[in-house]
Amino acid sequence: MSTLTTDVRRRPARESALADVRVTQLRVLRSEWTKFRSLRSTLITLAVAIVLTVGMGLLFAAVTNQQWDKFSPGEKATFDPIALSLGGFNFSQLALGVLGVLLITGEYSTGMIRASLTAVPRRLPVLWGKLAVFVAAVFPLALAASLAAFLGGQALLDGTGRAVDLGSPGAARSVVGAALYVTLAGLIAMGLGGLLRNTAAGISTFVGVFFVLPPLTQLLPESWSGFVPYPPSQAGTSMWGGSFGPPDPSQLSPGAGLAVLLAWTAASVAAAAWRLHRSDA
Repeated sequence: MSTLTTDVRRRPARESALADVRVTQLRVLRSEWTKFRSLRSTLITLAVAIVLTVGMGLLFAAVTNQQWDKFSPGEKATFDPIALSLGGFNFSQLALGVLGVLLITGEYSTGMIRASLTAVPRRLPVLWGKLAVFVAAVFPLALAASLAAFLGGQALLDGTGRAVDLGSPGAARSVVGAALYVTLAGLIAMGLGGLLRNTAAGISTFVGVFFVLPPLTQLLPESWSGFVPYPPSQAGTSMWGGSFGPPDPSQLSPGAGLAVLLAWTAASVAAAAWRLHRSDA
């Protein structure tokens, strides 16, 4: 009887000890956050993205303000001050795409992924943790950079008479949309990194999809022209008006562009999850 009583008393202690070492999604998130913030390359890449976003936007605005009198009436009529001030995202998306790829492939190149998957045998929580940490770190910074680029750019465009404020139609949506776009672009890059598991292949594919594919769609036959708005960079541009030229009638609406970009993101992440679940590290 005393043996049974002692065993019953010890069981809660054993269960408590097991709970202390149990793998949970929250603990995986903490682990991935520690990895994220401890890498010097991560901080450098984020800093580069912010500098490109704000710096290039201010540069475009300053040059435009200086050269405004030389613009033709047609150029002035189609001028988009919002897209101009947010134009730095055309450059910073590459930095964030490279960061997204490296966050996945870096562990494969060093072999650290084996330790991660040994600690988390179910595997997929590791991927969800990496994605969540990326969004939590990148989106607020991208949004702050977007706001700074917009406000600074409009201040520099004051001499053109075409500057707008945050309350102008489409302004707030574009500021948020640009930050959301580069965040989703980074998630697509992470998916590519998880699928290919090679840094060079992941970055090359990202560059091909975001920078090479859109111009190639312009060469398609007329019967294929319906595909032009659907590459991820083209769909994302519709969320914030990233084109400096005249309005493109074939461009998707902001809502449709977001839906297409989310579909690209889901497909990329699903492919990475499938390979992580089905194949060894």
